[in-house]
Amino acid sequence: MDDLRKRALECLLIRDPLEKVQQTQALYQRFLAGELAISDKTLSVPDEPGRPDKPELVAPRDLPRRRNSAESGNASLIHAVCHIEFNAINLGLDAVARFARLPQQYYDDWARVAFEESQHFILLREHLNTLGYDYGSFPAHNGMWEMARKTHHDPLIRMALVPRVLEARGLDVTPKMMNKLRGSGDHRAVEILEIILEEEIGHVKIGTHWFNYLCAQREVDPLATFKDLLDNYFSGELRGPFNTQARKLADFTDEEMALLEGR
Repeated sequence: MDDLRKRALECLLIRDPLEKVQQTQALYQRFLAGELAISDKTLSVPDEPGRPDKPELVAPRDLPRRRNSAESGNASLIHAVCHIEFNAINLGLDAVARFARLPQQYYDDWARVAFEESQHFILLREHLNTLGYDYGSFPAHNGMWEMARKTHHDPLIRMALVPRVLEARGLDVTPKMMNKLRGSGDHRAVEILEIILEEEIGHVKIGTHWFNYLCAQREVDPLATFKDLLDNYFSGELRGPFNTQARKLADFTDEEMALLEGR
């Protein structure tokens, strides 16, 4: 049979966003239909995913400040979220292709995440189009993928730091974004972010599950391991406020929330 992980790698390398979305969705449908097996071979996955020439990638400090006008300010905000979702498609595909010899449920989970992230991208891009812009109209930063690159060597560290730190930040900041967009009258954007927030809780929860699974497999304490990784990779950079309700739904423990709040 054809191999899910090899096909995920092919999707990961696609540069055109719409083709990547279409192929990712087709891949997931083929997987659901039972047309794809899961190999245990180590694949040669490059450090960087396929991405278009635009948006221009700059350091976070070099991003232009969003103007307060409802039109361009909202569009640049939607574009920033759209860019996160494009990265999240790649992260889901990379998690499938890069890490071998994990349980089938792991590949089920991350193939579904890539599919759902592709749906989020479509919703946001279509809304951007109604505002007169497209994906690539504004510069963006590459922080999420830079952290992914630092975790290419170990699925435990990937699960701890990408879903449970970087993607979980979306759980923290999305309600405030929704309030801003609601106040400016962009109710369609609010509807889209409501969909994304609900599904992102599930994605972070998947990260929590596989982080805990890998900690148990290696006989290490999850809380101590999470603390050590935060100290090593996020020295003083991770600050609240945190969306405790959403994080608890994503299976953060009281002890983990206390750890985050105390940093």
